[in-house]
Amino acid sequence: MPWFAKDDPGSADLVAGAAARQVAASLAGLLEERGLTRSQLAARMGVSPGRVSQILSGDANLTIRSLAMAAAALDAGVEVLFTGAPAPQAPTTAETTTADERGRVLAPTHH
Repeated sequence: MPWFAKDDPGSADLVAGAAARQVAASLAGLLEERGLTRSQLAARMGVSPGRVSQILSGDANLTIRSLAMAAAALDAGVEVLFTGAPAPQAPTTAETTTADERGRVLAPTHH
């Protein structure tokens, strides 16, 4: 299955959500590196602390402009990179789950 199903509008939301969470993690890391609070970032960006909280929650619908504002406030740059589809991830352990006939997960099993 492709990582982004063009015929499924919901898959775009999944991809966008993952990107927003990645941005949030990057911004949180920069805040920590710079020793800044969310309130200080909000003041530097000229937005409310609530807006910064939305951005850092990973749930905000970000624009290029808001990314640029955050980057400028943190003396950082912004890079947008389009990549190929991510490779499917293999389980990190030998743990699998079992399911009943209705597809409900019952319990992890170890091999």
